[in-house]
Amino acid sequence: MAANTSSVEKQIVTCRDSKTAPVVTKMPLLNEGDVESKRQEVLEYFHNSFTLYESLFECLAGDEAYYQRANNLRQPLIFYYGHTSVFYINKLNVSKFIDQRIDPALESILAIGVDEMSWDDLNDAHYDWPTPQQVKAHRDATREIVDKFIRECDFSLPIDWQSPLWIILMGVEHERIHLETSSVLIRELPIEMVKPHPVWGRICKQVGEAPENELIDVAGGLVELGKSKSNSLYGWDNEYGYSREDVESFQASKYLVSNREFLDFIDAGGYQNRSLWTEEGSNWLDFSQAQHPVYWIKSDDDSYRLRTMLEVIDMPWNWPAEINYLEAKAFCNWKSEQTETHVRMPSEAEWSQLRTGLDTDQPVWDEAPGNINLEHHMSPCPVDEHEFHDGLFDVIGNVWQWTETPIDGFDGFEVHPTYDDFSTPTFDGKHNLFKGGCWISTGNYAIKDSRYAFRRHFFQHSGLRYVVAKPLPEPEVSIYETDQMVSRYIEFHYGDPVDGTPNFPVACIDQVSKHLKDRACGKALDVGCGTARTAFELAKYFDEVQAVDLSVRVIEPPTNLQKVGRQRYVCVDEGEINSFHEIQLSDFKGYDAVKNKIAFMQGDGCNLVEKYHGYDLVYAGNVIDRMYDPGKFLKDIQSRINEGGLLVLVSPYSWDEEFTPRDKWLGGFKANTGENFTTLEGIDRILSGSFKRLGQPVDIPFAMRESTRKSQHGVSELTVWEKLND
Repeated sequence: MAANTSSVEKQIVTCRDSKTAPVVTKMPLLNEGDVESKRQEVLEYFHNSFTLYESLFECLAGDEAYYQRANNLRQPLIFYYGHTSVFYINKLNVSKFIDQRIDPALESILAIGVDEMSWDDLNDAHYDWPTPQQVKAHRDATREIVDKFIRECDFSLPIDWQSPLWIILMGVEHERIHLETSSVLIRELPIEMVKPHPVWGRICKQVGEAPENELIDVAGGLVELGKSKSNSLYGWDNEYGYSREDVESFQASKYLVSNREFLDFIDAGGYQNRSLWTEEGSNWLDFSQAQHPVYWIKSDDDSYRLRTMLEVIDMPWNWPAEINYLEAKAFCNWKSEQTETHVRMPSEAEWSQLRTGLDTDQPVWDEAPGNINLEHHMSPCPVDEHEFHDGLFDVIGNVWQWTETPIDGFDGFEVHPTYDDFSTPTFDGKHNLFKGGCWISTGNYAIKDSRYAFRRHFFQHSGLRYVVAKPLPEPEVSIYETDQMVSRYIEFHYGDPVDGTPNFPVACIDQVSKHLKDRACGKALDVGCGTARTAFELAKYFDEVQAVDLSVRVIEPPTNLQKVGRQRYVCVDEGEINSFHEIQLSDFKGYDAVKNKIAFMQGDGCNLVEKYHGYDLVYAGNVIDRMYDPGKFLKDIQSRINEGGLLVLVSPYSWDEEFTPRDKWLGGFKANTGENFTTLEGIDRILSGSFKRLGQPVDIPFAMRESTRKSQHGVSELTVWEKLND
């Protein structure tokens, strides 16, 4: 490792309130020491982080800079100045550890940030922002409240999810995230809105020509990811759980891609050659009109300079290029063409294989083995300054490294109830992980197990290490279902019993199974299958099950269960309070063995196409009273059932003109005859002559959860009909 000639470890940040804090800090270990020494350690960690964050805003040249929107997709800096302070107060109240507010109005307006849904989703909202002085007053009051809370709260070791100090550490690590993201926004301000700073201005002075990049062989192996809740370091919810992957051997670039190496891509017309860009990348180019990385400034003579956080400097060609994922992907595609190999970014597991060369982590290393944790520079530095192992440089630090992996939860993932929307909004296939941290990554950002992801157009202090390896399979991401209608049906079919009521689909098929002995069980049809618990149950008895529903949305969850093995969904608990759930196919006995018997399809039960025929059983559960023409369905389905086959009808007979015209109801009052008749009598009239009913109707109770304290209860009648010989 090169000598650390520009270390700032002993530099002290001086803040407006005359408090001081060291630049370099280490995360507390959660399971070592005694209660009082740990209390003091957490207290110092809080104050150091709080003060360090405030010092970043000393880089602003005046109050105007607080309100300048540096990036149209983010809030102005006044929001972030106060947001981290508000977070402590809000989360301590949510957790019921305090019942105290400082400024409810300010704590509302500064509570929720912006995670833009697309690169052109501009935030045009206007707010009555507080003054910097008002925010500083709130921060001072917050400091006093949190200080008192840490000194007086009761806790034991180890510190875990239920501990009051976990919420404090959550606030600290949240603020350290914004230490980094706010530095990016300051970097995007007009240069006249920032000013020199005695510590944050200590950028790397080592510039020169970049080394020639080359490929290093990396041995494959079994990579295990995730951690348990007994881990000694604070973590965000997405870090917990377990995943394993056999990584094949590959080659990795010795260095991060330097500005000089990226210039070759620019000079080759990389930004103009749309064949190198993904569809998303091409659309982003149309919007941004980018011709080079965002922090590059092109001069009239076609030379380039670089914007750092507080300066514009001559281009340091040996520093890493700072780009978004879309640019990195286009560069890899260009590199593939140039080298006639398959060049891409590493996966999360492949990056982790690179990281195995270091058996230490931020809280216990003597000195950072890379430009990270504010231990070396207040900027990137040359790509050949920090050798890591086996000829590789900058495996951690300098700039973040984009990966090909969309973020998702590990097996066993669960949200922390105090911050239930930290990870789940990013589990959408549109947020890619980056790994390794950067020069300003501290706290949880700087540890081995950290997992952060941003939208692919997003700019952070992020760059690229490329690999030559086999193409990756298409990622399978289990997205949280947020449509409440769909989520209710997932919970109804697969969730825990409500108010002691047995699971409705399982209870229905248990009744049906009594009629299957000594019968043909070749092919079954589940009409109006919804989220299809009945289809999985039928597959235990039948060789083939076709599950049909009019709505594509409701058959997506069981399709995910079949293909991915899990499905996530969000339930409303009360008001705007939600709970997050995950079901796995392995949770249900026998489903994994029969899943491939099921075919999920969109279809209209009242107008089935010809291919739906030859069934030994047709099941219609809680659907006939939601059909627009149930009589037509009952007449049409008869020819699709084999002789001796069964038709199972389940319904509460809750007729409603919203779904079924009154003249199509199978039961009720007929004005033209003055006759009252039940739905069962109406069904019998349609089926008689071709079917006979087996046994007596059976009542099956059901309960569908709507919120924590409200459920829809009812009773459906189940009847089984056997098709007679012609």
